Amino acid sequence: MGTCVHSEEAEELLLGADYDAAEDFHRRMSGRADWPTFTVPVTAGRLHIICRNLEGDAGTDYTLHHPDWERAELLANDDGHFMGPGLAWPELAAAADNGLGGGSTTDPDSRLLLLLPAFGDAAVAAERLAAALRARTAVEDPEQLAAALLEGQGPCGPTRWTMNEEGQRINDGRYSFRNPANDFAMPADRLTRVTAALAP
Repeated sequence: MGTCVHSEEAEELLLGADYDAAEDFHRRMSGRADWPTFTVPVTAGRLHIICRNLEGDAGTDYTLHHPDWERAELLANDDGHFMGPGLAWPELAAAADNGLGGGSTTDPDSRLLLLLPAFGDAAVAAERLAAALRARTAVEDPEQLAAALLEGQGPCGPTRWTMNEEGQRINDGRYSFRNPANDFAMPADRLTRVTAALAP
């Protein structure tokens, strides 16, 4: 979640007196030989959060996969060349709250915070994020931190999402695979299946 922090205010609110502990945790996670992976089931398929521990190319990939698909869809990656957002607020909230088993955790607050860096949406519910921060972290002011995190929303900024005439949930993010105006966007058929898989 630290990559969501893009202001001194948010960094101080998130880390505060626990900066050294947060740095130690980050070193332990990124120093592992394996790639820690977390899974969140969705309406049709699974979201995977893959902590890519490659020397010189570390980052986190957010993918969506269904057993019937020939490939996983990369929704966002959080590294030096950020791509995203991959999730709208209704999709993030639905993935967090669906209660489906078979993932790394069924705890909705943990799921929301795991997926937060892949999210970007101008329409959000700050109180829901504040509740997750209150439940799963030791920050002193979860409401203020939630407001600070949502003000900038990481590298992608607050993106606007719509449903187009083809029933695809798309956005206007210049780094997003779900913006049909981008040269690197998913083709229409894949946009459709991603929308269906993530449906709230």
